[in-house]
Amino acid sequence: MTETVSDFAAAAAEANATAAAEAAAQVLPAVEPLTAGPAQPGSPHVTAAFAGAAVADLEAPVPGRVAILVGQDLVTALANSPLGGLDLHAAIHPALEAVASQLGTRVRGARTVELEALVGELAGPFTTVPLIGIGIDAAVLVTDDALSGAREPVAEPGLDSAGRAASAGERVETTQPFTAPLQEPAARPYVMIPGQRGLEMLHGVDMEVTVELGRTRLTVRDLLALSPGAVLELDRAAGSPADLLVNGRLIARGEVVVVDEDFGLRVTEILDDAAAV
Repeated sequence: MTETVSDFAAAAAEANATAAAEAAAQVLPAVEPLTAGPAQPGSPHVTAAFAGAAVADLEAPVPGRVAILVGQDLVTALANSPLGGLDLHAAIHPALEAVASQLGTRVRGARTVELEALVGELAGPFTTVPLIGIGIDAAVLVTDDALSGAREPVAEPGLDSAGRAASAGERVETTQPFTAPLQEPAARPYVMIPGQRGLEMLHGVDMEVTVELGRTRLTVRDLLALSPGAVLELDRAAGSPADLLVNGRLIARGEVVVVDEDFGLRVTEILDDAAAV
């Protein structure tokens, strides 16, 4: 009986990991559509075939962390973006959130980490699910405590792809072919993607866009003295154009307008790299 319960718990964790990876595959930038391969125990060699990594903590009540590994194509596209170098964790944040949502929570503190530091960041046993496109283009890593603390899997873990029940202790087979084991460090051939195609990977990436009217500086005493009705003088004259910032980087200026009772910005100037510095 104990073995049966243990087998079911392992199958449930595997189902949770696979479902989380499938959710990430839908929103992760990629040249070709991604599909989730079979879940497998994590290995310290898992980073060998990848070029970048981001990790995030999970919010209560689900403990643990999740991470996503990506290939050189996405790392290169982010570095060569016409909007300047973009942070990997910002670009794949929707994928991290998709993983967390599937587990029944949200992420916090997402950050880009060095490949050699990733396994240490996970701080414990984890499960790996490869994301397969042209090859193994990415991978989702979920700590085992996150899988055990996640909500019930959306699919019955004891069913195979044809809907047949698996007996206790029997491994459920998947129809997804697995091209190479992630446990062994192996470099897969990388074909350079033309610049335009690499840029297309970023077309669906969400970016934080901010309109800034101006700034000022206050002492702590002045900040603590703020009250309703206080007026702050900004470092910009009335009628001056507002700044448009993307992920904190100034890219344009424009006039503040009202659109259907909401504020908007009419862009009047696009700044090139030299002007924006």
